[in-house]
Amino acid sequence: MVKISQVRVRPLVLPLKQPYHWSYGIRENFSVNLIEIEADNGMVGIGECTVAPDQAGTAAILRRLTGHLVGQSPYDVAPLIARIFHQEYLGHGANIMRAANQMFSGVDMAMWDLQGKLAGLPVHRLLGGAHRSAVGYFYFLQGETAEELARDAAAGRARGERVFYLKVGRGEKLDLEITAAVRREIGDARLRLDANEGWGVHEAINMCRKLEKFEIEFIEQPTVSWSIPAMAQVRESVGIPIVADQAAFTLYDVHEICRQRAADMICIGPREIGGIQPMLKAAAVAEAAGLKICIHSSFTTGITTCAEHHIALAIPNLDDGNQIMWQLVQKDIVASPDLDPKQGRIEALQGPGLGFELDADLIGDGERRFAQAA
Repeated sequence: MVKISQVRVRPLVLPLKQPYHWSYGIRENFSVNLIEIEADNGMVGIGECTVAPDQAGTAAILRRLTGHLVGQSPYDVAPLIARIFHQEYLGHGANIMRAANQMFSGVDMAMWDLQGKLAGLPVHRLLGGAHRSAVGYFYFLQGETAEELARDAAAGRARGERVFYLKVGRGEKLDLEITAAVRREIGDARLRLDANEGWGVHEAINMCRKLEKFEIEFIEQPTVSWSIPAMAQVRESVGIPIVADQAAFTLYDVHEICRQRAADMICIGPREIGGIQPMLKAAAVAEAAGLKICIHSSFTTGITTCAEHHIALAIPNLDDGNQIMWQLVQKDIVASPDLDPKQGRIEALQGPGLGFELDADLIGDGERRFAQAA
């Protein structure tokens, strides 16, 4: 029986094509911790984690956590992660599941990649098979000003994009200006907004009413993530559908959002919930409540995109406009396959594991940027 022989954690810093503007401020790069889990037959499974609040600190935590994997079977991913969580978090009084999930997401991803490579099968086949032949993704608008965003919207419209996604929560005047500018460019295409916790309840209700004239498909996470009842109050008060994002980081969050009828859909990804298998659990809870899942991505490369894509193929209650973010970096470390959606869709990946090949030179560049910043 194959066993895990070693685990490597490689911090990378990847510059963006242009500054990323949202309600939390501005980002210039994405930082990820690459995780390589090697079996004793030489086969390697690969995943990645986001790094908040400190990349070197999270890399050190990952090295401690993944030390427990050496000598274990890569097929025991769920019980191994559960045991590590109880021993290294709960056993020390650190009941911080949201933070732990962000560590374990990359571990879970790498373990499933390794399992797929060992079996010679794509991960979605290991998860029970694909419910669809392709997955739909939205067009993620980028820019600071209304003029910049309008130009990007026009470019997306020319590409035949179906669904557009715009960051708001940057101030009432600017939010209304950029929404109007984008709507003028995209015609009758679908438009979604994301406030990223940028509003209080009263402000969210007022903003939703002012934005209704732009035919908004939904507004994502209008209020602070800590209060599910606040989001529920907004949903009950406005005509625009409300989607939960930052409020949904654990399986228990997903259950409470459904129980309180606080959202019309749940936007969540492996980075929040803790990996691929936990995403199947979250989707099942939402499905029981009659809600769809919109796959969420966050400051990651094409590695996470591939993992999210396999999840999207495997769950029945999937939205048709999901999120990817690898395209925001100057050069993605995934060399193949082509992850650029065609008219908003990517066909099912069929390679073994998560189905990607990496660019070693770009990984080396990312490691050097991390070392220079340290």
